[in-house]
Amino acid sequence: MKNIGRTVPSFRPALEYEIESWNNFKRALRPDDQENFHKLMNHARIHSDAGSMSARPMLSEVIFMSIAIEQEKRIKKLQTELEALKKQVERKD
Repeated sequence: MKNIGRTVPSFRPALEYEIESWNNFKRALRPDDQENFHKLMNHARIHSDAGSMSARPMLSEVIFMSIAIEQEKRIKKLQTELEALKKQVERKD
């Protein structure tokens, strides 16, 4: 099927193709790291709507930005949990 009037493929299939292009790298990883790789690529999938709006010519930029956003959310959550634990410990002292 031709993409009539389209010069850039749809983002989601292009994203999946980009992720697929990393398969040799993924296979060379240890099993635990393969699982982490899979989780990181899912971050890009989560943000595919934003990626489709970014019009970035390099899909890897969108992938890495999506990973960074999800990692930042995780750091913020862990910081909040750590602060709550610190307050609990201080109350017990």
